[in-house]
Amino acid sequence: MRNSRRRINDAPLLAEINIIPLVDVMLVLLVAFIVAAPLLQMGIDVNLPQVKAKSLAASEEKIILTIKESGEIHLGKTLVSMENLRETLKSLRAERGNDEVFLRADSNVPYGLVAKAMGEVRQAGIGRMAMITEEPRGK
Repeated sequence: MRNSRRRINDAPLLAEINIIPLVDVMLVLLVAFIVAAPLLQMGIDVNLPQVKAKSLAASEEKIILTIKESGEIHLGKTLVSMENLRETLKSLRAERGNDEVFLRADSNVPYGLVAKAMGEVRQAGIGRMAMITEEPRGK
């Protein structure tokens, strides 16, 4: 009997870390992020014209997309057609390395035109978009 006890006590201790629980937790976290990521990108925060908002610092590197009441689309000061908007944005993005567009649209521009322009911006691979507004008058 004593020999059997001695063999158990004399066995070398295993100094290995059991990583199976760690892998299980990491897989659960990965699934949670995969499910939650599309939900975070679904909403677009927009500010409508004539609202109070924090002003942004002006910079030359910013890509500003302007839609006039007449339907004309400008990137910076350059007139661009809706058909060429995506390609022009792709080249500007590659040239400047900027992944952010600021949208200025006249308050009388139809929503459909603004939505179409926003779709072109997304399809050009731009990840961030913000709308430029102005302070309400008389307040």
